Amino acid sequence: MPQADLDPDEAVTLAADWLRKHRNDARERPIVPDLKTRFGISATQACEAIRLSHRDVQA
Repeated sequence: MPQADLDPDEAVTLAADWLRKHRNDARERPIVPDLKTRFGISATQACEAIRLSHRDVQA
């Protein structure tokens, strides 16, 4: 039996943390496809990671 993902938001949190640290880096491609490839997340999850990374900056 495959293992259940007990914390599906962990990859989103990791992506948001990475994005905070690399916010001003030059990009060769748009951020959503980049996050999808780096973290194996969906486009919706990539958008959530972007939102989370902005929330912490604005606070």
